[in-house]
Amino acid sequence: MPERIVIVEDEQDLLDSLEYSLRREGYQVRGATTGKAALELASQEPVPDLVLLDLMLPDISGVEVCRKLRAQERTAKVFVMMVTARAEEIDRVVGFEVGADDYVVKPFSTRELLLRIKAILRRGRGDDQPSEQVSFGRLRVDESAHRVWVDEQEVVLTALEFRLLTTLVERRGRAQTRDMLLQTVWGIEADITTRTVDTHVKRLREKLGPAGVYVETLRGVGYRFRSRPDEDTA
Repeated sequence: MPERIVIVEDEQDLLDSLEYSLRREGYQVRGATTGKAALELASQEPVPDLVLLDLMLPDISGVEVCRKLRAQERTAKVFVMMVTARAEEIDRVVGFEVGADDYVVKPFSTRELLLRIKAILRRGRGDDQPSEQVSFGRLRVDESAHRVWVDEQEVVLTALEFRLLTTLVERRGRAQTRDMLLQTVWGIEADITTRTVDTHVKRLREKLGPAGVYVETLRGVGYRFRSRPDEDTA
């Protein structure tokens, strides 16, 4: 079944061009010119696989649209790629903080955009992920299925939270600075002081509940995932 994409763009010419390019690649495409219309489309069945989201919309900002998508259980795991003229580092940081999975600055190459869309959707399908599951104490992670369980109770994570968790798990026992995590998980090199990583680690811990203790804070350094579930950190 073709993957479904919602394009949220208030410039009609650009919306038409993106719809044409994506349909030619075999995607099912729906377009919206306002934030309200985007939220309505995203809530319909079938839920989209990806939302291409402009930030400067005539009614609701793209940041608020992303925040609302992440707050609803049905759309919490939908990929969100922000496509905007806002190129400042702080805009990227805010975008990632509210849950965006990728950030593309206008003007952009349509070919590059298509490649990035394919890459993010391929991650969602698990085409380039190992099939085996990782069990760690009360936590179980299935990368290929993009699923997480704590005490056999499934936990719903956003794509970014899932990427943060798998990065920490894969590097368990090793200290990870905020800069390292920004580069690996978010794909950005921040030139400003940001609490992006701290905010997402806090949310991840809250969602993991009793397994949140596996993610340790290293004062003055960053974070570390325990090397063993029963590790004594006292």
